[in-house]
Amino acid sequence: MKISVCLERISIVTALLVFWFVSIAHAEMASVYGGRDGYCGSRTANGERVNCSAMTAAHRRLPFGTRVHVCHGRCVTVRINDRGPWVRGRDIDLTPAADRAIGLGGTGPVTISRL
Repeated sequence: MKISVCLERISIVTALLVFWFVSIAHAEMASVYGGRDGYCGSRTANGERVNCSAMTAAHRRLPFGTRVHVCHGRCVTVRINDRGPWVRGRDIDLTPAADRAIGLGGTGPVTISRL
């Protein structure tokens, strides 16, 4: 009797932890902008200049100034300061510095969690 109650509680806690993790972190498709495409130094949607050595990113829906944790093998925290990407199927554009920090190498799946 006591074992079944204990197992039930463990399964409930596990389910809540999984739900919490899934609601916070989710997979998205990332790409890089600001390198060879000529965007370094151009104006972002919030008026800043694209700094290719900064840990910033572009996202369609997140408010400017939002900090997100982006992981692809390694993790980095970036600040949203631009809108985009404007390519279908992509969710976030990273600066070349953020791309190098996580080892993405151009375009690929990342896990994003809002801080």
